[in-house]
Amino acid sequence: MTVMANHTIPTGWTLISLRPQGQQAALRHAAAGLGGRTVALSPWRLQRLQGSAARQQLQRALTSDRVVFTSPAAVAAAASLLPLAAAQRSPWLTVGEGTARALLAHGVADVHAPQRMDSEGLLAMPVLGDVRGMQIGLVTAPGGRGLIAAELQAAGAQITRADVYRRLPLRLSRRILARLARSPTPWLLAISSGEALQRFWQQLPAHWQQRLRANAIALVASDRLGAQAQALGLTRVVRSEGPTSAQLMAAAHTALTGPAAT
Repeated sequence: MTVMANHTIPTGWTLISLRPQGQQAALRHAAAGLGGRTVALSPWRLQRLQGSAARQQLQRALTSDRVVFTSPAAVAAAASLLPLAAAQRSPWLTVGEGTARALLAHGVADVHAPQRMDSEGLLAMPVLGDVRGMQIGLVTAPGGRGLIAAELQAAGAQITRADVYRRLPLRLSRRILARLARSPTPWLLAISSGEALQRFWQQLPAHWQQRLRANAIALVASDRLGAQAQALGLTRVVRSEGPTSAQLMAAAHTALTGPAAT
C-alpha cells in the first residue's frame, strides 16, 4: 500500500499517458510515487521549426502588445530561435504554471499565468480584459488552443501567430496496447489536451474503446476536457486542478481513494 494524506492507495494501478513521445518522465515518476505504473500511448511527437521564416514570424509575434505562449514546448522552441529575455517588450502570458516556469528559466521577468490553468483561465485574466485594437502574439503550434485566438479576435484583437513547433502524428502501437491489456486496473487516463485525446481515441479499435469505458477513470485538467471525455462514454471523470504532473497525481489520489475507484 502507498500512503498519502492519511488514505491508503491500493498497490497495482496503471496510468495511461497521452503526453508527447519522449516527455513522459515527470508523469511516470509521479505515478510511481503513488505505486502506479505508466503506459505511454503518445499520439504524436514534437518537432521544433527552424530557419529564417520561423524566426521572422516569431520576431513579429514578440513585438505585439501582449504575447501568449501556449506550452513549455512553445517556450523551448522559441528559445532555440531567439534569445527570449532580450526580446521581451510587453507582458507575456501563459496558459499554465509549467509554461511560466519555462519562461522564467530563460530569464523572462514579466510573466502572467492564470490560477485556472486552461484557455478559459487565460482569457479571464485582467491583463486581457480589454483587447480591442490590440495586437496579440500567439506562440504555439498548428492545431490546438483554437479557443484562445477565436475569443481574442471576437473581442477585437488582431492575432499575430508564430508556429514554432509542430506535432507529428504517431500510429497507435498495438504492442503497447497489449502491454496495457496486461496491466492492473483501475486504469487512470490522464487528459491534458483535447486534441491528444481525440487523436488517441480515433485510433482505438471499437473493442478497446469499450474496454476503456469499462475500466478507465479519466483525470481531466479542465471542465471542457471533462465534457469531452464524457462525450466519448468515459463516465468516471475526476477533475484535476491543472495539467502538471503534481496536479494530475493529486487527482489520481482522489480517484483511487474515492467513489470513482469503485
